Amino acid sequence: MTVNEFISLIKGFIDVLLVWLVLYYIFKNLRKNVKMALLFKGILIIVILSIISNILDLSTIKFLLNYVVTWGPIALIIIFQPEIRNVLEQLGRSQLLGRHKVLTTDEREKVVYEIIQAVDYLKKARIGALIVFERDNSLNEYIEKSKKLYADISSDLLISIFFPNNPLHDGGVIIQGDKITSAGAVFPTSDNLKISKRLGTRHRAALGISEITDCISLIVSEETGRLSIALGGELHYNLTIDDFKLMLLEELRPKKSIFVDEEEGKEDEE
Repeated sequence: MTVNEFISLIKGFIDVLLVWLVLYYIFKNLRKNVKMALLFKGILIIVILSIISNILDLSTIKFLLNYVVTWGPIALIIIFQPEIRNVLEQLGRSQLLGRHKVLTTDEREKVVYEIIQAVDYLKKARIGALIVFERDNSLNEYIEKSKKLYADISSDLLISIFFPNNPLHDGGVIIQGDKITSAGAVFPTSDNLKISKRLGTRHRAALGISEITDCISLIVSEETGRLSIALGGELHYNLTIDDFKLMLLEELRPKKSIFVDEEEGKEDEE
């Protein structure tokens, strides 16, 4: 193999890889965005109609599709500007090296224990709380605008942060790995029309940040004391403390490392 052939091979590999990455992000976001899913279905219908019109030689359909193909991309950019911006923002938030810190089994259990202790107290005392775990998508944009702490996770600290009349009470806590990075964070609220009007700003903020990042949002309702978790733009509402704990443990598991999962399985067997 000559040098030029080797370079052409590398270029071809990079070309295919980039196309695969683009398709991966498109299909990944289709699952979370109803409008993008409808757009994809619309494009698929146009492609099918185009194939049928060419096979059957349907002149009227061909004429109309010609206008759609010519002016469609411009119309789509204008109509779906917010969705396109969200996809680009997600690309900017992605961390190439993965999450802030992958927790070991012991670290994860300790983190969950402290969170559950705090959440159980807040639930019984009817104190509202919003706790957000960073995963692969960076939350630095919100950390920069909040009060930085970088402290070990403890139930006492979380309870004191959300205690009424505390200046940081109304904001959210951001956790990276096994550290409380900041408090008093403000997140964008969801504009999903399907959300119950009974849910307040705290739930909408938890759902909003989960729609644009892959974080785990934990909510304690101030009015009812109910526990909820927002994941991927979906709200798991009114969970029991046991379901809340199990879901948090599962979501904090390192899903990308086969070796870590195998090692954890051996530890569990022991």
